[in-house]
Amino acid sequence: MFEDMEPRPARGAPLIALSREDLDDYSVGDLNTRIAGLEAEIARSRAAIDGKSSQRDAADAFFNFRP
Repeated sequence: MFEDMEPRPARGAPLIALSREDLDDYSVGDLNTRIAGLEAEIARSRAAIDGKSSQRDAADAFFNFRP
């Protein structure tokens, strides 16, 4: 019940934490796994950008906005 009262982490906080993580203790296999996960997240982010861009283009076309 008290979980709702805890503040949410700042946007981008997990990415900042990842960038500060010490990589010296990781094996080559672990680093390759990490890279694969990061590349999957990049692909997911790019897909979100594409979706938002197509929604914006559709709205602009509907309302005939011209920059």
